[in-house]
Amino acid sequence: MEALAALGLMAGAAFVAATLLPAQSEAVFVGLLAAGRVDPALLFIVASLANTAGSVVNWWLGRLIATGGVERLPPRLRPDPERFARAQRWFARFGWPALLFAWLPIGGDPLTFVAGSLNYPLGRFILLVLAGKAARYALLWAGWTAAS
Repeated sequence: MEALAALGLMAGAAFVAATLLPAQSEAVFVGLLAAGRVDPALLFIVASLANTAGSVVNWWLGRLIATGGVERLPPRLRPDPERFARAQRWFARFGWPALLFAWLPIGGDPLTFVAGSLNYPLGRFILLVLAGKAARYALLWAGWTAAS
């Protein structure tokens, strides 16, 4: 039961951290690794999938913008116009490889938003975002293993 609660905590933290809400999942991931109460491989899988699912929410919100404009979003979910424009320029400049960096703390969430607003195919979006986010958790796992 304790492992299930830990995995639920990880899923919640990873999901929220990938949305536009302020949160950080890395500390939860490393803390749960250190606690040793859950299989690290399962923790890695849950964190990677939940963080990607949160990015899919951003993609979907971007699609709402593309189909009906920013006014369709609730006011507190509307992107900052400057950050959104910067993310659009960055995505236009670098294209799909930019999605491999959706895990970045600053700029990653707006990129996933932009991808949806530009109607980037959802299947490819999920694969690229999952690859980047899983690589980040893998590096955290490897760093924690090397340090302990």
